Amino acid sequence: MSSDHLSRRGLLQATGATAVIVPAIAQAQGKREEGPQLKKGEGMNAVEFTVNGREVHLQLDPRTTLLDALREHLHLTGTKKGCDHGQCGACTVIVEGRRINSCLTLAVMHEGESVTTIEGLGTPERLHPMQRAFITHDGYQCGYCTPGQICSAVAMLEEIAAGVPSHATHDLRQVAFSDAELRERMSGNICRCAAYPNIIAAIREVAGEDEA
Repeated sequence: MSSDHLSRRGLLQATGATAVIVPAIAQAQGKREEGPQLKKGEGMNAVEFTVNGREVHLQLDPRTTLLDALREHLHLTGTKKGCDHGQCGACTVIVEGRRINSCLTLAVMHEGESVTTIEGLGTPERLHPMQRAFITHDGYQCGYCTPGQICSAVAMLEEIAAGVPSHATHDLRQVAFSDAELRERMSGNICRCAAYPNIIAAIREVAGEDEA
């Protein structure tokens, strides 16, 4: 047997030593590479904007989305977190008169701007016409997407009134009110309960375009 032959016991001992030494080295290197730890309050941004007519002042991690600022910091939980990828529209709010997916934008990007959520459109005692129409026409079932649907519908009618065209617009010189326009413009708001015909009926009522 050659002198350089590694016995089974020697192999196990060498393996055990490696299993102990390598993690210890990695841990020591990790400690050396760690930067200074942030103290509470450091790395935060002061953000001021108006939400539902009220000025708010927050200290936020710059990575905080507008959705999380509304739900977690201001406790306005009417705005829903659905897909968190801008695909379902449940988080739709109105910022400076335009509807946006609040999960896709950072709160710090809206410094000084005006934000309207479903809570700012109406109250149980004084409903917004769109809220009332959704109730009248059963424009919801589970209700999870409804706040986003209503905020989107309110801003969408303003877009039509302003003559903003969509992919369904045939004549760019004049936007004609039609179901095709409504469906195209509301296509970013998904209703898994499929209450779409009722939603269109509610929007038509508010627009004064009820079908005979």
